[in-house]
Amino acid sequence: MYLLETQRSNVLLDCGLFQGRKEEEAENLTPLDFDVSSIDAVVLSHAHLDHSGRLPLLVKEGYQGQIFMTQPTKELISILLKDAASLQERDVEWENKRRRRSGKEPIEPLYGLDEVDDTLMLCEGVDYYRTLQIAPDVHVTFHDAGHILGSSIVCFTISEEGQEKRLVFSGDLGNSQAALLRDPDIISEADVLLMESTYGDRNHKSMEDTLQEFEDVIEEASRNGGNILIPSFAVGRTQEIIFRLGELYQKGKLPHQAIYLDSPMAISVTQVYESHQEVYSDEDLEVIGSTTPRIPSAPKNLQSLLPPLRFTSTTDESMKLNKIKSGAIIIAGSGMCNGGRIRHHLKHNLWRSQSHVVFVGFQAMGTPGRRIIDGATSVKMAGEDIVVKAQIHTLGGFSAHACQSQLLDWLDHFKESQPQLFLVHGESEAKRALKSAAGSRGWTARIPEKRETISF
Repeated sequence: MYLLETQRSNVLLDCGLFQGRKEEEAENLTPLDFDVSSIDAVVLSHAHLDHSGRLPLLVKEGYQGQIFMTQPTKELISILLKDAASLQERDVEWENKRRRRSGKEPIEPLYGLDEVDDTLMLCEGVDYYRTLQIAPDVHVTFHDAGHILGSSIVCFTISEEGQEKRLVFSGDLGNSQAALLRDPDIISEADVLLMESTYGDRNHKSMEDTLQEFEDVIEEASRNGGNILIPSFAVGRTQEIIFRLGELYQKGKLPHQAIYLDSPMAISVTQVYESHQEVYSDEDLEVIGSTTPRIPSAPKNLQSLLPPLRFTSTTDESMKLNKIKSGAIIIAGSGMCNGGRIRHHLKHNLWRSQSHVVFVGFQAMGTPGRRIIDGATSVKMAGEDIVVKAQIHTLGGFSAHACQSQLLDWLDHFKESQPQLFLVHGESEAKRALKSAAGSRGWTARIPEKRETISF
C-alpha cells in the first residue's frame, strides 16, 4: 500500500492484506494511518489479496471514491474478496465460540460481505493502455505486467507547476517462461520507479527443465501408485498447471486419468480466465486451438485441452477424494497450505511414502508450505500432527513472478532515463540481493522502510 501525495491530490496505490506469520497478519487490525476522507482515488495493480485485500476495510472506514483497475482484475477481486470475507466471518465465528466459553468479549471480522459489496460498487475496470485522469493533477495508464490475468504495471503522470513527473510501479512482474499470458510490457521512462523484488535473490530453472521434472514426478507417482498433491494458488498458478497438464495429455505423456481441481474459487477464477483469452499469448492460444485470438468466445477452453480434468465444487465431492489411494492428481488451495482443502488432502496423503507433493509457487516464511519444503519432519494439519514421508518437490520454474535475471533485464530498459529506483514487495534477503545485483549494472537502488516518505 503506497500513498501518492501531490500538491492537489492524494492517490492510494494498492491496499493489500498482511500475510504470513500470525504477528504479521495481526497488523491487519492496525488502523489505517492516514485520513481516509483525504483520498481522491485508489488504483489497484492486480487482484491478489496482498494487493487488494484491505480495500473493503478502506470502504468500511469511509472511502467513497472510485477504485481503478483493469477489467479482468475487477472480475477477479469480486471472487477473491468475497472468499476472504467469508473466511474471516467463519474464523471469527469459531473464535467467538471459544471466547464465550472462557468469558472473553467477542471480536468482529476485519470486514464482511456487506463491505465487499460496497467496495465492488466503487470499482471501475479500465482497458490496458488507456490513459485516464483520476485526480486533478494525476493521470494513470495500465500496462500489461504478465503476472496474472489483468495484472498491470501502473504508470502515473503527475502535473505540477507546469512540469510533468512520471512514477512507475512495476506491480508484480510475470515470469516470461510462464504459460497463457503475454510477457511484461517494456517501459523505458520514469522519474521514480518502484520495483518488486519477490524473487530478487534467485533465478528460475528453465521451463524446459521444469516441465521435464514435472513429467518425471508424474511418471514416478504412476509407477509407485501414489497420488500427486499440488497446493496451488487459485489465480494464475492453477490455470498454468492445467495448461501444462493439458500439454502432457495431448502428447500422450499423462498416465494419470483422474485429475481434480478441488477448489470452488479456482474453478470460478478459471472461468474468468477463459472469458478473457484476448490477453493470452499468441503461442499458447495456438496450443489451445484458437483460430481467432481476439474473439474471446472462439478459443477452446482449458478443460477441452485436458479432458480428464474434473471439477469438485462441493464439500462432499472433496471428501470423497480422500478415499482415493493412488492414481490421482489433486490441485487444491491454498498455495501455501495455510488454509483451504489442500490441508485435508495433506492429512490423508502426507504420511504415505508413495505420495508426492509438488510445490509450484512461492512459500512465505511461517507458512506450512515453507516448513514442509524446509524439511520439517511433521506438520499440524486439521488439528493433527502429520508425519512427512511423502516425496516433496519444488518446481520454481512455474512461478508467476519474474526471477532476478528477468527483473534486471526489465530494469535495464530504463537505462537512459535512470530513474530513482526503490525496491519494494519482497523479503529482506531478496531485496538486498537485488540491490547488489542492480548495483553491478550501474544502478543505485534504495530499500525504503515501512512508512518512509520519498520526495521527488
